[in-house]
Amino acid sequence: MSWSNAYIGLPHVALGRARSGCDCWGLVRLVYREQLGIALPAYTPEGICVLEEGEIEALIGQATSDGAWEPVAEPAPFDVLIYRRGGHRSHIGLKVDARFMLHSPETGSVLADVTGPRWRSRFEGAWRYRGRA
Repeated sequence: MSWSNAYIGLPHVALGRARSGCDCWGLVRLVYREQLGIALPAYTPEGICVLEEGEIEALIGQATSDGAWEPVAEPAPFDVLIYRRGGHRSHIGLKVDARFMLHSPETGSVLADVTGPRWRSRFEGAWRYRGRA
């Protein structure tokens, strides 16, 4: 049984940061807190709407400016995977294993096969939190 099974089916909630509902960053934050004991920032400043294209792109810039994240060529479980949507790097998921990521689309959190054409063609990179053991 994978750690990811405990997060499948959580409802998608814009700017959600809890088990009662989360967006894609909220899911990453929740998993990092519960599975790795790492408290990531909420990144919910006033005026940012999860429906805005480029929200994740702005979040990535904010998260990486302090050096907390580093790009990785070979993603491992719990690394953040970034995908292009609508011309922007605007969706993230968590690497589970060689084939799957955990992510939170508008239908709620699910596992997705990242080896298929839908996700492989939109992949923008992987990031690892430096404070992770």
